[in-house]
Amino acid sequence: MMRTALALVFMTAAALTSGCASMMDPVPDDPKFAPALPEDTVADIVPDGSIFGIARPDNLYTDIKAHRVGDIISVELKESTRASKNTSNETEKSNKNSISALTLGGKPVKIGGYTTEAGMGSSSDFSGSAKASQSNSLTGNISVSVVKVLANGNLVVRGEKWVMLTNGNEYIRITGIVRSEDVNADNTVSSQKIADARIQYGGTGDFANTAEKGWLSKFFNSKWMPF
Repeated sequence: MMRTALALVFMTAAALTSGCASMMDPVPDDPKFAPALPEDTVADIVPDGSIFGIARPDNLYTDIKAHRVGDIISVELKESTRASKNTSNETEKSNKNSISALTLGGKPVKIGGYTTEAGMGSSSDFSGSAKASQSNSLTGNISVSVVKVLANGNLVVRGEKWVMLTNGNEYIRITGIVRSEDVNADNTVSSQKIADARIQYGGTGDFANTAEKGWLSKFFNSKWMPF
């Protein structure tokens, strides 16, 4: 009876974990990363024959850099982080105490054939060390769209890129705020100049699932494991 109940508990936990994982898996065309389309403006344009008139807004004097909602910016991903930490600790302590034998008339006093001399000593040693290091690197390109122009001229951007592979998909997602001054003349900007940047890189499918621990392994490696 107990085995059956335990099995039901594990099966329920596995089903709930799998359901939550499937609900949280990223999918393409997420509305949170959807591009913003520019609003269509209706104006009565009277052709006047000039090649630089309002009838041809894309002339030589038009700024090609993104500055309106719906414009596209190419982000150059140049992310690299590295961190390392070393700690060491070593302590040592020793104690030694002794009591000389009692003497009487210049001769040691014995009790039951044993002298009254006593001694006691103790020692303790401790040493510990820890080392941790981590490095990450991400390079590439992704095009994002301007979804909002702030009052100070900064541009709120967001976008995603999905690449379909044989056994799954890989995706890159990015959101953040870009200064219009940081956009280069070729309409590109470095990811290092995006404020409040949120960059996600991951995958879905068989390869991603194989590299991820199961829910039971996560439980035994978590802080909730009592043993």
